Amino acid sequence: MNINQKGRLERQTVFFITTVILIISLIIYIFPFIMVIINSFKEKRDIIKEPLALIGSRGFTFENYINAFVKMKFPRTFMNSVAVTSCSVLLIIITTSMCAYFFVRMNYKINRIIFTMMVASMVIPFQVVMIPLVSIYGAHLSLLNHRYTLILMHTGFSTAMSVFLYHSFIRTSIPLSLEEAAKLDGCSRYQIFFQIVFPLLTPTTITLIILYAMGIWNDFLLPSLVLTKKELFTLPIATQIFYGTYSTDLGLIMSSLIMVVLPIIILYVFLQRYIVAGIVAGAVKS
Repeated sequence: MNINQKGRLERQTVFFITTVILIISLIIYIFPFIMVIINSFKEKRDIIKEPLALIGSRGFTFENYINAFVKMKFPRTFMNSVAVTSCSVLLIIITTSMCAYFFVRMNYKINRIIFTMMVASMVIPFQVVMIPLVSIYGAHLSLLNHRYTLILMHTGFSTAMSVFLYHSFIRTSIPLSLEEAAKLDGCSRYQIFFQIVFPLLTPTTITLIILYAMGIWNDFLLPSLVLTKKELFTLPIATQIFYGTYSTDLGLIMSSLIMVVLPIIILYVFLQRYIVAGIVAGAVKS
């Protein structure tokens, strides 16, 4: 066996071992989610007695999904989640992209200070500020139990990371000469941004849409602090009705969880190819 054949054999062996390890890791990682899907089609008794069985003794049933749909008032809670998520993501994209563009092109000292403070705020966990935040908005301003309060909170907590990604992308990937040429053609500052700069931010924009749509859609903690009226509940909060003090209907819980995550999984599948490109393009060190 010559050196080339030996090197090829070693590479094939390494590739085979790596593939096996990745497949095993995938199975271990996705196994709980698969079991949730399987058990969502079982009756409560079968879930308790045979949680690992593919089919329960009573067979498949869709009653869990029907009951969960009715008890959660799924159409109303679904529209609440859509409204909060879409409005929050839209505000995040528009405001942070304009803010980052202003910071890059207007190189004032105050801008650098504010940008540094925004980046530094990223290390502060939400749990540190949630009690004072709810106390101020609830006790002093009486602004809880409103969708717009939740939307503005989501927007505020997402600003620092979004500005950081947009700032890096604009600074490293969008030449100033392109804007100067547009200015010579008579474009205003707003036309330059919305017609030239913003379309070039598509990779970062789509990445942020995916990340924040997933985060806001699945968020439980902040909506549970802000919203207490049932008619304003989002999907993650609505699933709590199936958790009782003395008993819990596992079938309804699992079916409701599948109904909650399914829309965002579909969104992720359609937009996943933009994630890596957007993160690499937007996370370049300034």
